Amino acid sequence: MKVAVAGCCHGALDKMYETLELLQRRHNVRPDLLLCCGDFQAVRNEADLRCMAVPAKYRQMQTFYRYYSGEKKAQVLTVFIGGNHEASNHLQELPYGGWVAPNIYYLGYAGVVRFRGVRIGGISGIFKSHDYRKGHFECPPYNQQTIRSAYHVRNIEVFKLKQLKRPIDIFMSHDWPRSIYHYGNKKQLLKMKSFFRQEVESNTLGSPAASELLQHLKPTYWFSAHLHVKFAAFMQHQTNSKEELPKATKFLALDKCLPHRDFLQIIDIEHDPNAGDSLEYDAEWIAVLKATNSLANVTQSSWNMPENNGLHAKWDYSATEEAIKEVLEELNHNLKIPCNFTLTAACYDPSKPPKHVEPVHTINPQTTEFCAQFGLTDINDRIQQAKEEGSVRGEYEEEEEEEEMDSTGSAEEPSEYNTDNSGLSSINPDEIMLDEEGGDEDLSTCSVDPSPDHPPDFSASFSDIRIMPDSMAVSSDDAMDSTNEELEKSGVSKQVEGKSLNERPLKRIGGNENGNSGIKKIKRRNQAIYAAEDEDKTE
Repeated sequence: MKVAVAGCCHGALDKMYETLELLQRRHNVRPDLLLCCGDFQAVRNEADLRCMAVPAKYRQMQTFYRYYSGEKKAQVLTVFIGGNHEASNHLQELPYGGWVAPNIYYLGYAGVVRFRGVRIGGISGIFKSHDYRKGHFECPPYNQQTIRSAYHVRNIEVFKLKQLKRPIDIFMSHDWPRSIYHYGNKKQLLKMKSFFRQEVESNTLGSPAASELLQHLKPTYWFSAHLHVKFAAFMQHQTNSKEELPKATKFLALDKCLPHRDFLQIIDIEHDPNAGDSLEYDAEWIAVLKATNSLANVTQSSWNMPENNGLHAKWDYSATEEAIKEVLEELNHNLKIPCNFTLTAACYDPSKPPKHVEPVHTINPQTTEFCAQFGLTDINDRIQQAKEEGSVRGEYEEEEEEEEMDSTGSAEEPSEYNTDNSGLSSINPDEIMLDEEGGDEDLSTCSVDPSPDHPPDFSASFSDIRIMPDSMAVSSDDAMDSTNEELEKSGVSKQVEGKSLNERPLKRIGGNENGNSGIKKIKRRNQAIYAAEDEDKTE
């Protein structure tokens, strides 16, 4: 089947879907699935805009609200993860994943689903060591700290994903796995983005948590975005035993969604021709969620995941075959994800004047149903109860006056990783000069509505498509120069397609479980696309 992969969408849904329509009209290529690697910006209304960690001038409605309201519908099944520029209050409603609009599915903080037999996993957010070992404690209305920490990756999600034993076909992360640049054309990358050099040479560019998952999961494909540059790599994994077959991962980072950018990739994936066309739960992942449910944490206290170090009675939470079988029997072997999208907030109406709406903490019926179906803790219900008891936000608000943590993490709670440079410490001029200084096109250009005054620029859209050739496999380091050139020259080419509830009482678990002075700080590249001069060091 054909899978389209997009980088940072930044709310430009019309742009993405118009590009896919053009691809079908001109080349009779219709993707069966669209994947988006974060910064999706599922903004429904003005309150959602205020829950995005961006300066006010970049809080633009874009076009998602049209899909949320039902005015438009995604013509291809879309699955996405969260990035660091999101309506965090909206995505927080769906910690285990769910529909944000008809035919548009969010994977949650971390998740695995299946489509036509293909296993697709992902983890949302970006890595920051000083929040990594905390629980998911944030809830709207956010303050200056929680509006950022809400999208930081947590160790509980990485731990859950590391319990998976069965092969993963596709995995998505927003920030790159650390060290992946050593397996691609590093010379070309640094030629395009010279300001990456310091982090690349010190091996601090990217997420160490994502790198850990890459080594453990060894997926066939890994897709990322975040750094707004296209980059391919091929990583051959070491085997644990002589009997184990060698595995390799094809890595691809996508550019952001802007005219004249190579932001969309089409690849062929082998699939099960006998599988249905519906998005499905993954039985092993559901079993892992059930096994790790007791680890749910909604406090900001730092804690470590169980490991075999003599301090924990249990450290293996992987799903047994019996547990997976139990999940299948619970669902009567019907893994289809219900199309139970529900409006949970008022939708933006461009015909009405802007209004000030305070964001509120919402418990989404999809999450309630999911938790009841599988006997899981409703994280938002727990947060709400803790909030009412005054035990969630009090401590954090007392810390508002403290300086933001530096890249080494908390002094009293050292990170399990030595450094935290996924946020990056140097300026990315390609991403920071969006409008006034003549760099990239303003993001607002992505959302111009097709009209007699603003017809869609299909010629520009079509230049953003590439069909991935079989030669995506590349050698490591600078030896792959010629291979990358072939990738870029391949353009759009035709390819042969790949091979081709049982009623039961619902249960729900809730509530009572338990500096240099005088030197201006340089903003980190994760947030450089929305940098504000009056902010301190940000994500």
